[in-house]
Amino acid sequence: MWLPLLGMIAGILIGSMLALSIPGAYVKYLSVAVLASLDSVFGGIKALLEEKFDGAILLSGFFTNALLAALLAYLGDRLGVDLYLAAVFAFGVRLFQNLAIIRRKVFEHWIHKKRQHPVGEEKDAENR
Repeated sequence: MWLPLLGMIAGILIGSMLALSIPGAYVKYLSVAVLASLDSVFGGIKALLEEKFDGAILLSGFFTNALLAALLAYLGDRLGVDLYLAAVFAFGVRLFQNLAIIRRKVFEHWIHKKRQHPVGEEKDAENR
């Protein structure tokens, strides 16, 4: 479970250290692609916690979602409509849903471990 999180943190740190400027014309495309990719990452973490993780599904979803979001933004630019907002809305909602599920699963796991090993019982066992 920690490997995807470490990879995401490493990517954020490397990206923030590089002085890379993106031309203004591509900002919309990159922003929706990043949002779609984050949705895939959180979906992968959720699948890992639910013990349904499949690396091929994560990778295909990662690139497919990013490509679809960028294509929506491009098509919207060509039509004169802000279609990228549809991608922002869809992936934003999914991102928050996945984050809520991850939070709930981690909390349930923590509560379950705490109930199995109460703090008072460990101290009592050590004193005996």
